[in-house]
Amino acid sequence: MHQTQAILFIAIDSIIPARGKAVAGFDEFCATLDHNAIPSVWVTSRSRLQIDEPRRRVGHGNPFIAEDGCAVYLPEDYFHLKGAETIRLGRFTTIPVAQILPAAKDALDSLSEETEVEVVKLKSLSPRELTQNTGLPQREAELARQRDFDELFFFAGANETDVTRFQNAATEKKTALRQHGVMWSAAVGANLKQCVRDLTKLYERALRSHPSIIAIAGTAEAAALLPCCDRGIVLARHAEMDTAAQKHTKARVLGMFDESVWEQILEAVTTRR
Repeated sequence: MHQTQAILFIAIDSIIPARGKAVAGFDEFCATLDHNAIPSVWVTSRSRLQIDEPRRRVGHGNPFIAEDGCAVYLPEDYFHLKGAETIRLGRFTTIPVAQILPAAKDALDSLSEETEVEVVKLKSLSPRELTQNTGLPQREAELARQRDFDELFFFAGANETDVTRFQNAATEKKTALRQHGVMWSAAVGANLKQCVRDLTKLYERALRSHPSIIAIAGTAEAAALLPCCDRGIVLARHAEMDTAAQKHTKARVLGMFDESVWEQILEAVTTRR
């Protein structure tokens, strides 16, 4: 592994949306990072199966964190780990932070029964219902519900009070709930900060140095990812720029769709600005 001055943790859900095109220039930016031996760790709420195609297209060969901080996925022999607490999922050596399924499913069933709030798990839907509720093509919708750790669901006829009661009960039982539009996910033990910390330690051990840990995130992911890293760069739409700057005062805020945004990020990374 080549020496590097920085490791980037990139929240990709806003950059490579599940529907629509990726932000222009991101592929070239990733190629430039590889050329300069700067590792980029993708961070996503999606599953390893969902991001397989984007990783292949971009040529991403570094680790990634999936399912909202449930686990770190390492490509084959990336760190040559020996004796580490890992499991094998697909073709990846995986460092689990959350409990593997069916822990989340069982927790979700228990919470629903305890709070008397009805939830509908994506795994219970027919293929037609799945595409209707996710808005994704059938193949992509099927990949979305094939998870390793968290359970995707939505509330059925619940009002705001019901949802709040459900969230409070989940907090008491240490079940992490994350909302993505009308969809929610439940996981037992998910912790994004621990994922970043564990992976950072592996990099520092392999490099025998302490590179700067930099977060790159859209406004929707910034609040979760920025506190996990040394420095942060927030990518905002034009209408969000002022609000993002006020909310993330220690981060650099750039226009997500500016023509030079990736050049600006590369300069910030290499010059410690």
